[in-house]
Amino acid sequence: MVLRWYTVVIDCHDVRKQAAWWAEAFGWKTIIETDDECVNVPGWLELDTVIAWERIGPGMVFVPVPEGKTVKNRLHLDFAPHTSQDRDAEIARLEALGARRVDVGQSDDSTWTVLTDPEGNEFCVLSSRDY
Repeated sequence: MVLRWYTVVIDCHDVRKQAAWWAEAFGWKTIIETDDECVNVPGWLELDTVIAWERIGPGMVFVPVPEGKTVKNRLHLDFAPHTSQDRDAEIARLEALGARRVDVGQSDDSTWTVLTDPEGNEFCVLSSRDY
């Protein structure tokens, strides 16, 4: 038996706002939206289509927590544009949506850019890839 990576859970103050931001940032859709939980899945995923269990990628779940974020995440998400995309334009688009560049100790010649979402959760945009 093999387990499937099902979701990434993101603690936040405003679950609806965070889910909407991530959906807009990455072209995903929100399929559950309440004050206690929002769930995003990839935009291409049609829930009424039969897809092999192991071929469905993880979703993102946003849940409310009372405490604020105080330190660098121990786990973060990495995203990569395709080689046909303009990486710098993608970063600029994310910044226009509210992402901010942050320094978590990366070197000046790093091939990735560290950003935060509107509530300060770090994620990286890697160099362009075709795989």
